Amino acid sequence: MEASGFSDENVAMKAARIHRFGPPEVIVIDDLPVPIPAVDQALVRVKGAGVGPWDALIREHKSVVDSPLPLILGSDLSGIVEAVGSTSGFQPGDEVYGVTNAQFIGGYAEFALADAHRIARKPHTLDFLEAASAPVVAVTAWQMLFDYAHASPGQSVLIHGAAGSVGAYAVQLASQAGLHVFATASADGAPYVRGLGATTVIDYQQTRFEDAVPPVDIVLDMVGGDTRQRSYRTIKPGGILVSVVSEPIDAPKNVRSVFFLVDVTTERLDRISERFDRGQLLPHVGTVLPFEKARVAHEMLAGAPHRPGKIVLSTSDPLPGAAA
Repeated sequence: MEASGFSDENVAMKAARIHRFGPPEVIVIDDLPVPIPAVDQALVRVKGAGVGPWDALIREHKSVVDSPLPLILGSDLSGIVEAVGSTSGFQPGDEVYGVTNAQFIGGYAEFALADAHRIARKPHTLDFLEAASAPVVAVTAWQMLFDYAHASPGQSVLIHGAAGSVGAYAVQLASQAGLHVFATASADGAPYVRGLGATTVIDYQQTRFEDAVPPVDIVLDMVGGDTRQRSYRTIKPGGILVSVVSEPIDAPKNVRSVFFLVDVTTERLDRISERFDRGQLLPHVGTVLPFEKARVAHEMLAGAPHRPGKIVLSTSDPLPGAAA
């Protein structure tokens, strides 16, 4: 194993780990040796780590990915390359963002190993915390629209959960791609979703969307359950429903349906970065917490109050106004 840019193997780091599966209380801050990157990895000095529902599923042992204990939680990250493997394609000092690995673990740490093909150079227009909020959710929206639905200008799309992290990026990408965007959101979230480019926003608490939406080419499902089943009624023959909630079932014969797990790659991140740097995408950071309060972040995932937007852990000084 050959790495360049980092020489002191005795340096320690702090990491948020779990030694057993369970509620947020199982998260502890441990002192660990700084890892050394393999040939196809980069060692990243983490500046920000995004917190997502998938992290909670891993903590609860409910995820489709599995890893032995103890494990460091976290996948989304941004930071500065500290050392590289011999074939990583990055250099020490590069500012990057992306995810750690296919197992979605290892990111809640002062230093994290990242597979080189799952990180990219950070958008110039984003700070580290904004960048850490984006990789999984932005790439998920991209894949839903373009890799699976093969969206094209002039088509129509219904986006459920449009005020959420994935939904917000899906609305922006669909609108900019020339689609007619219908979206469901709460009354409080409707102005935000309209501002992202949705043509029509339906208050799902007051109106049945199938009564308000004409037949569409595409449905993007971030909700599942009864909402997904009712959505089939709104899809044109030959149309498609793309879900990131669970495997679709009972789809009509004339409608395609697909469920997938996000695949964050350098190529997809580069496409997202271009749109950030052109001002076509807006990040949405919510609560920012010091890295040591990863447990509090997971309590927020479970329902504790927090600001709208993506929860992000900071290994540096929090932004002004960040949660203490």
